Amino acid sequence: MRQLFALLAPLPLFAQDALPDLIVTASRFPEHADTTHYSTTILTEEELRNAAVRTLPQAFLSTPGVLVQQTTPGHGSPFIRGFTGRRNLLLQDGIRLNNSTWRGGPVQYWNTLDSQAIDRLELVKSQGSVLYGSDAIGGTLNTLSRGSGFQEEEGFFSHGAATYRFDTNSESHLGRLEHRLGVGQQWGVLLGISAKEVGDIRDSALGTMRGTGYQEESLDFKFEYAVSDSATLTLAHQRLDQDEVPRWHSTINNPGWRRGSFFTTPGTDLERVLDQQRTLSYLKFEDTDSPLKWINRWSATLSYQDGLDREFRVRGSGQSDLRISRVDTYGLNFQAESELGPGNLLWGTDYYHDEVDTEGFRNGAPRPANRPVADDSTYDSLGIFAAWSKEVEERYEFTLGARYTYARAEWNGYRPAGATEDQSGEASWDDLSLSARGVYFFDQEWSAFGGLSQAFRAPNLDDLTGSQFALNGLDSNGSPSVDQENYLTAELGLRFRKNNLSAQISGYHTWIDDGIVRIDDGSGGLLTTNGADGYLYGFEAETIWKFHDQWELSGSISWQDGQQEQPLVLGGPLVEDTIRRLNPLSGTVALKWTHPSEKFWISGRLLAADTQDRLSSRASSDTQRIPVGGTPGYLIGSIYAGWQARENLAFNLALENLTDEDYRIHGSGQNQPGINATFSVKLDW
Repeated sequence: MRQLFALLAPLPLFAQDALPDLIVTASRFPEHADTTHYSTTILTEEELRNAAVRTLPQAFLSTPGVLVQQTTPGHGSPFIRGFTGRRNLLLQDGIRLNNSTWRGGPVQYWNTLDSQAIDRLELVKSQGSVLYGSDAIGGTLNTLSRGSGFQEEEGFFSHGAATYRFDTNSESHLGRLEHRLGVGQQWGVLLGISAKEVGDIRDSALGTMRGTGYQEESLDFKFEYAVSDSATLTLAHQRLDQDEVPRWHSTINNPGWRRGSFFTTPGTDLERVLDQQRTLSYLKFEDTDSPLKWINRWSATLSYQDGLDREFRVRGSGQSDLRISRVDTYGLNFQAESELGPGNLLWGTDYYHDEVDTEGFRNGAPRPANRPVADDSTYDSLGIFAAWSKEVEERYEFTLGARYTYARAEWNGYRPAGATEDQSGEASWDDLSLSARGVYFFDQEWSAFGGLSQAFRAPNLDDLTGSQFALNGLDSNGSPSVDQENYLTAELGLRFRKNNLSAQISGYHTWIDDGIVRIDDGSGGLLTTNGADGYLYGFEAETIWKFHDQWELSGSISWQDGQQEQPLVLGGPLVEDTIRRLNPLSGTVALKWTHPSEKFWISGRLLAADTQDRLSSRASSDTQRIPVGGTPGYLIGSIYAGWQARENLAFNLALENLTDEDYRIHGSGQNQPGINATFSVKLDW
């Protein structure tokens, strides 16, 4: 495997048709991808379909610096520059989806967004907390939902679309129906319905992995109204429901896996499933040409979310545990752009309020200590932010930003292990985060970008009062005394674009202060506490070269490493430990041919990862997911093709894992599917 990377190293490897000439929202308002001060990845609905993406996390399988951990096919948690779960910020149309019950480590919440209803994905790496607040450490992903498109229509319009996809490996069916209607330039409505019936996946070594399939249904609605030539009012609602998504790795369906000297241990649970429901409703007003002299453009969003998580587990002993949480989240966002002196000022505020109710049961009887977080809890977060940018002689642009955040948690129904009565409590934190970033244009072809970004994460209810299932049957408990985490990331990148060649390389270093970790509590469980100092660094490179009118070569490569000081046992000495689930040296390379008519294309891709044997002490004990000795490397070949048969009819075909490779992505709970053919069709009317 290392020899393979030595051969490919002179050419950065493939990353989703890298460096597109598109607009991003890294600064909360649109800007050009070539002028942003950050490393970004942008994916459109068409690119997601062409890459045979089934879930939102899978969209980033080829993104440099991102490791897509999948506990099960129905879950997925990207590790962005070494961070995952609640240390990455997930947005839907600019609205925060992270709430105060999100647990640590790999989480399932990213898969509660309908991958078939996405218009566009915008990932910004190492952005920091200035613009979006707590949790934006590894990356910030803004998922933009589809709209009616009434701005591009004339007169009354009524359009529909139907998509269907079939996967041969798991015999899965995915489908979506949507309809758009309205009056061009005046108003528009979109209504969409999606469904997934995902079967059990098959691997060449394990055969059919029983108990990996699941079902999902979702609904989305959006109404857009032109208040004026520059102002738009949007009302949107979306709902997603997942039924009995199994955690295969911990159940008796998992027989254990062996590849060479690497092996995992079998699961022991008789049953372990998770149901999830999530809804989001919001009202947004946006004016891109404000009549006010002191505001150029502004927007305000009022949102409401509710979520229900229900996890049921039956251990090998027959003991059953049920944990239920319900979260209602109210949000208010305001942002504006104004001229200030020789530059532009972006400023605003956001506020989120969580109301949390939980229940816990053991063997069918109420058990307060089984609540996933404290019952009857609230969590508030208020932020005020500003970022001032200035262009200097059309060659250099810099941005200085600051954000003040106040967070407060209150809980009543907290039953720590061993207690006989509920306890109540409260805690609060405040933070001032700063950033200084810029981009410098050497000439029309070369530019450099980067800077310093502070980030933080205020403890949430899971850190403070959580009771979760953890590694290999262990229970993980929160601690009301835990304090906030603080981070500082330095990044420097270089971009090149000339004619049909574009490339980017960037390096980053993140300093960690008081990072929250889980350690052995001395009684067979895990306890949440603050660790000491740590660091994480790495590099990423990507390129795309259109060397002929019909031919395109592209690729990417990335690598990272990191350490953090922490006690391994409660009260023990500090030791330096490897950061959990580091992305191994990995990359992709692709060659694409497009017919002169542009109605047909075909692409061959290689996806590769080196053996990951740099393991943390905690990861070394997670032997149901991570093989003893580390996760072996792999090289996967796939072919993708598309055909625009008619103006309103398109077909896609994917032949994935052509060699039927037996492999696992580092940190995942199951092997990836063996050879698989995916067929999809889209019909517009």
